[in-house]
Amino acid sequence: MASSSFKVVLLGEGRVGKTCLCLRYVKQSFSADQESTIQATYLDKRLNVGKKSVRLMIWDTAGQERFHALSSLYYRDANGALLVYDITDRDSFTKVRNWVKELRKIVGKNIVLVIAGNKCDLEKNRQVDETEAQEYAESVGAAHILCSAKTAKNVEGAFLELTKGMLQMGSGVAGADEPSLAGPAATPAAGRQSRNRIDIADDEAPAPSTSCC
Repeated sequence: MASSSFKVVLLGEGRVGKTCLCLRYVKQSFSADQESTIQATYLDKRLNVGKKSVRLMIWDTAGQERFHALSSLYYRDANGALLVYDITDRDSFTKVRNWVKELRKIVGKNIVLVIAGNKCDLEKNRQVDETEAQEYAESVGAAHILCSAKTAKNVEGAFLELTKGMLQMGSGVAGADEPSLAGPAATPAAGRQSRNRIDIADDEAPAPSTSCC
């Protein structure tokens, strides 16, 4: 079975749920009292997509403003980025535009983007129009998916969409046995050595849904 390794970075403002999405995807767990990330944490996920074995090296970056200057240390050689906003926080969506500009400036166009509108379980408090978010994503060549770390809605679909895009791009990390970066060392997350695996056949892959639960 052919194998590929990809570096994935999660970007977004503080408290949009990046860490919760990571933990839901890698460890199938959720905590409403998740502490804010300091600098960045790392999680490892393995999955099969069709006949390809994929390793995702996931860097969950801090969203607080004081850590933004350090973010480029983690995403400058990334193959894909999950840009997360909170559908109940208009400003968090506005800031996604800044993250996209920064990625294009530092990484260039050879990075796969998925924009995730988290907390779709709070639809009644929505502040971001879904059509607007979808149109913006299309304008920058990104997929847009509504998801919920709390209910697990579309979490796997968001990462799968990113993985498929990276496989199509075909620019994996060759011979990457352990994550590395230049600059300050990141604090490993509890799931650092996770070897969770899922198997998805090409014709069985769940299509990302933009409807919230």
